[in-house]
Parts: sequence; structure tokens; C-alpha cells
Amino acid sequence: MEQYPSYDHQQLLELAAMRMPFGKYQGQRLIDLPEPYVVWFAGQGFPEGKLGNMLRAVHEIKVNGLEYLFDRLR
Repeated sequence: MEQYPSYDHQQLLELAAMRMPFGKYQGQRLIDLPEPYVVWFAGQGFPEGKLGNMLRAVHEIKVNGLEYLFDRLR
């Protein structure tokens, strides 16, 4: 059985509020970034620090089909 990461409510609220600080999608919420863009980051390497950790979490959620976790946060 596959193990999915666990996210608490506060982490999901932070993800919902965080916006991309640079690049093509600057200003867009991380949870609304297109999946191919997040997958591209996974291949290139996530940025250091909190932004990288948050992008990594968004990647895990999106590629594992758990985007429903974001539905109530939009």
C-alpha cells in the first residue's frame, strides 16, 4: 500500500496563501501552479528554504492526485 505524506491544516493554509515570488507565474498561488511547472521544478531542483519545501509539498500533492485537499482553500 502506498504511503502518502500527511499535511496538517496549518500547513495547507500556508500553502494556500503562499504566492510564487518570481518567474513566469509570479504572484500566482503555489496551489494553483500548473502541474507541469511543478514537475519541471522537481526535475531541475527545488529552491532552497521554505519556498522549496512548499513547492515540494505542492508537487507531492499534485502528482499523487490529492489536489482535493486544496478545494476548500481556494
